[in-house]
Amino acid sequence: MYTLYGSLGSPYSMKLRAILRYRRITHIWSHGAIAHSLSAKLKAPVIPVLEFPDGELANDTTPLIYTLEERHTERSIVPEDAAMAFLAHVIEDFADEWVTKAMFGYRWLEEVDQKQMSEWLAFDAFKGGGIDQMDTFSTQFRERQVGRMALVGCTHENFPLIEASTRRILDALEAHVVNEHWLFGTRPSLAEFGLYGQLSQLGVDPTAQAMMRADYPYTYRWLLHVDDPSGIEGAWHAPGADLKPAARAILAEAGRVYVPFLLANAAAAEAGEATFRIEVDGLPYEQGVFKYQLKCLADLRGRYAALPTETRAIIDPVLGEAGCLDFLA
Repeated sequence: MYTLYGSLGSPYSMKLRAILRYRRITHIWSHGAIAHSLSAKLKAPVIPVLEFPDGELANDTTPLIYTLEERHTERSIVPEDAAMAFLAHVIEDFADEWVTKAMFGYRWLEEVDQKQMSEWLAFDAFKGGGIDQMDTFSTQFRERQVGRMALVGCTHENFPLIEASTRRILDALEAHVVNEHWLFGTRPSLAEFGLYGQLSQLGVDPTAQAMMRADYPYTYRWLLHVDDPSGIEGAWHAPGADLKPAARAILAEAGRVYVPFLLANAAAAEAGEATFRIEVDGLPYEQGVFKYQLKCLADLRGRYAALPTETRAIIDPVLGEAGCLDFLA
């Protein structure tokens, strides 16, 4: 049996838990301080940590998605059509690496969110444990997270672009979920789970929750549907079916903000610079060079290069329209 060690306040934990639930992979959900102690044993000390039946520990949700696909064939979350599978992967990567900035910014920029979420995360970590212990932890954790804002690009100067981008994604989802829940068929793909992970936190943090309730009420409710889709039975769209407008809109948002972000990060790294800056729609964004995003760019390019010529012929017009083609070459 698998054990997933995570946190209710971790978007990647919620993402992987929802995937395990949908795929009906038997597992134990263990949340709290133990997740962080186990993550310290791994190369990158991040959560969630998935313990395999043989005791092996691993984290990083995207590689875990594909490992689970190899081990379990039932109820796959990777579309059968290679073209749709690649597009779903682009959306999942975009959610993990860019939409997460909305989660981090909404949580740690304003006093009301800092206070509630640091206290809630302490409560989750210790399962009670006494108010003094929780207060000490929440204060220390809050200071640590707020101190990392510039590192991850979630500053007051950057947030107008992050928020505008997030609202465009939510606009697309709000128009979509009132008609159907999923982007690539009548069953969920890794794209929806990637988006869900980040948006699940916007659904609980005070400022972001108020925004979602007021402006995106159906997307807000949709989050609970994605949290446990174990009862969903469905099929993938047939190869050649039209891509849903919401998927096109989200890909276009990736082309608008994520592509220039990845390219600027890579250029700065190659030049040996410590920071990089982009501007989108007149809104600035600046942060330190991040090595993991270099890996993401290389992975996207490698996956695209490995596609058969006929598959690229299908998706190239879509990627080109979205502004997501040239950077893959």
